[in-house]
Amino acid sequence: MTACPCCSGKDYELCCGPAIEGRAWPETAEALMRSRYTAFARRDVKWLKESLWPKYQKTLDMAGLTEFAQTREWVGLEIERVEQGAADDKTGMVRFVAKALSEGTIKDHREASLFRKKKGRWYYVAAIAEEEANVLLRK
Repeated sequence: MTACPCCSGKDYELCCGPAIEGRAWPETAEALMRSRYTAFARRDVKWLKESLWPKYQKTLDMAGLTEFAQTREWVGLEIERVEQGAADDKTGMVRFVAKALSEGTIKDHREASLFRKKKGRWYYVAAIAEEEANVLLRK
């Protein structure tokens, strides 16, 4: 058993592994967020691209994303807040803190992420201000 990097307390094979390895799509926005963090931790930029909102996949800077993932050692994830994003929702917001060791220092990456569902699948759309996320979620 290998602990999942997303800090869920679950085994990787029962948590983020099925999504990253293409065996199952995450059922909630939080599950997708956790799988994306795990993909950064495992340096699996293919999943990061695949789970990105389809409209943005074509223009994704893969070299920059790869460098961002590879130049950090991802050491922890804390989910601070989840708004909507359940299996039957169409949008969701996850506020989190991802901890990464970079250049000898642990740095916090704080973000409120917007997620949307398309054809039954959750996708990461963008990092947004939490106030903006709250407005979008009320629509």
